[in-house]
Amino acid sequence: MDEPQIRLEENDAKGRYVISGPDGAEAEMTFTKVGPHQIIIDHTAVPDAFRGQGVGLKLVTRAVEDARAAGKTIIPLCPFAAAQFRRHAEWADVLKK
Repeated sequence: MDEPQIRLEENDAKGRYVISGPDGAEAEMTFTKVGPHQIIIDHTAVPDAFRGQGVGLKLVTRAVEDARAAGKTIIPLCPFAAAQFRRHAEWADVLKK
């Protein structure tokens, strides 16, 4: 199976990372921008069509990579994202202390 394409959609205040499935289902992780150097991950939604494929982790990983590249920090308010941050010590550099 090909790696799913992750699309970033954003405006001045908010954004989301999205993976679209062949059946039109969308997995998404939404965030809110807090100033120019910080985002809050507030929600992750993965429909049943994507279960067991690690799609939620892929979305959070992409946010971490983008934050790192832009010099931003992340506050993972979403319970799923917070759990992923606890599992991935290598993300500590982008986690808001």
